[in-house]
Amino acid sequence: MSGRQRQVVLDRPGAYRIADTEPAEPGPGEVRVRVFAAGICGSDRELYDGTRHADYVRYPVVPGHEWSGTVEAVGDGVDPALAGRRTVGEGFRNCQVCERCRRGDTSLCGGGYDETGFTRPGAFADTLVLPARLLHPLGPDADLRAAALLEPAAVVASAALTARALPGERVAVVGAGTLGLLAVQFLAASSPAELLVVDPRLGRAEEALAFGATEVRSPDALGALTGRYDLVVETAGAPRSAVDSVALARRGGRAVLTGLPEPGCAGLDPIGLAMNQLTVHSVFGAPSAAWSYAVRAFSSGLLDPAPLITHEFTLEEYADAIALVGSGDPGVGKVLLRP
Repeated sequence: MSGRQRQVVLDRPGAYRIADTEPAEPGPGEVRVRVFAAGICGSDRELYDGTRHADYVRYPVVPGHEWSGTVEAVGDGVDPALAGRRTVGEGFRNCQVCERCRRGDTSLCGGGYDETGFTRPGAFADTLVLPARLLHPLGPDADLRAAALLEPAAVVASAALTARALPGERVAVVGAGTLGLLAVQFLAASSPAELLVVDPRLGRAEEALAFGATEVRSPDALGALTGRYDLVVETAGAPRSAVDSVALARRGGRAVLTGLPEPGCAGLDPIGLAMNQLTVHSVFGAPSAAWSYAVRAFSSGLLDPAPLITHEFTLEEYADAIALVGSGDPGVGKVLLRP
């Protein structure tokens, strides 16, 4: 054992406590990670508010699915050399044996939904235990503060791999939140002829110019840009962002939807999809291949998540951090908890 540890326990929506417990010992095939930082995203706010679908949460829960840290203990059957390694790790506890897992679509595991921070104890704690097979070790000098954003980066990497952007294409990103700004970095690496970012928060969208965007616009100022883009990546999850994304795509173009809107959002027109021969993909989470891609991009310096971080809080300030996420303040980017 390594002494006592703190963890945020959300007993039910809106009711949490900071628990003082013994750190869990890693079982066979598992590791215990000392958490350095954990990101807070909209789904963590949904957990707190009680708006996440009941099939995708199990209260009481220790939230936290975006994290970075250092391996401090290994269980039986795990390479002892992992101890002391800086690392990030996948959240989906995929079964490895179903058809989807065997095809590499580990985020679509047919064994049932099971994810760190939602159905298993997460990283809003001093330590986290998970299967060693889910780790993606980092270099000895990796920036663990920035690495806490590699989970959303892996989602964006999944979208980028699906999109297959080609040099010289006209590309648009709808949404300038964490996912959107990470998407800009990935897509800029493909040398697009144009890279538009669409967001009603123009100040936020303009941050994308430093990452390779060529133009920013509000959704209500798209005008003649409708039907212009070879590829559109949607990251906002706003009520009309999927519709706006498809409208931006040229005839025969492609759209990749990554945002998760609330029920009742505007739906896509099937006639328009058919007549314009559009290809529409959706992304849920990130398979292992996308994680590997994101980690390589980060390790090589192609991906720089650090500028997206705007606020950091302690575990004891969890309620303040959650209130900030989803507050609508345009000055709020990625919020971290630092155990």
